[in-house]
Amino acid sequence: MLRTLLAPRQLGLHLVTIVVLIAFILLGRWQLGVFEDSGKPHAVVDPAPVSVTGLAQVGAQIKVDAVSRRVSAQGVYDADRQLLVADRPPSADAPGGNVARDAGYWVLTPLRLDDGTLVPVVRGWTAKPDGVAVPQGKVSVEGRLRPAEGTDSVQRRSEGVPQGQVQTVSTAELINLWQGQKVRDGFVVATGGTELTPVRVAPPMQGGTLTWRNLAYAANWWIFAGFAVFMWFHFVRDAVRTDREHRKSPEMVLEG
Repeated sequence: MLRTLLAPRQLGLHLVTIVVLIAFILLGRWQLGVFEDSGKPHAVVDPAPVSVTGLAQVGAQIKVDAVSRRVSAQGVYDADRQLLVADRPPSADAPGGNVARDAGYWVLTPLRLDDGTLVPVVRGWTAKPDGVAVPQGKVSVEGRLRPAEGTDSVQRRSEGVPQGQVQTVSTAELINLWQGQKVRDGFVVATGGTELTPVRVAPPMQGGTLTWRNLAYAANWWIFAGFAVFMWFHFVRDAVRTDREHRKSPEMVLEG
């Protein structure tokens, strides 16, 4: 049997089977990767900036398709109501709260628009809570709109935070802190025009749609790989059987 398996013709069969098997497995893995990637969120077309007043309203949550949109606003910063968001790294998508304890602060300043409403603006990031100045006079702000955070969206400090600090950018909490003011929902993460360290914020993302067709393609390639193994076994079995029958033939016996 071993001599049959190592015959030149069979060695060629073994080599072809190995190459085909590797190729089919890799093709299946590639299609599986395409299937997995199709379900991941991906960036969408990033529209030009629009006025924040068209996307962020008073008393109504911002819509899903407005999240991370570029917006612009003009107004005057209300320095007396500035807050620091504690335990935050300079990224809008990084976790905050106790998992980022002492990672720094977002500087949250309300921008008073011409209509008197307030837009919460994360002007940037600072490592220390002291000496954060507020620009004076009318300013123009550009940034990305983010949805309001839930008060339970981070693991909060058990001892709380000092006065003038918060742990989330929650519209409901800001309404209580800025009493008597009309606060627009969500907040803007400024993308420039500040002496502070900018807070990184991702562009709009869209959820992926799984392409089941690619999963079927992957299964097909692996089925083909299994069929290649089956055919290899079939040819090898026939070769071994033929060789045994040939050795048992009368001619071979007489020659022996």
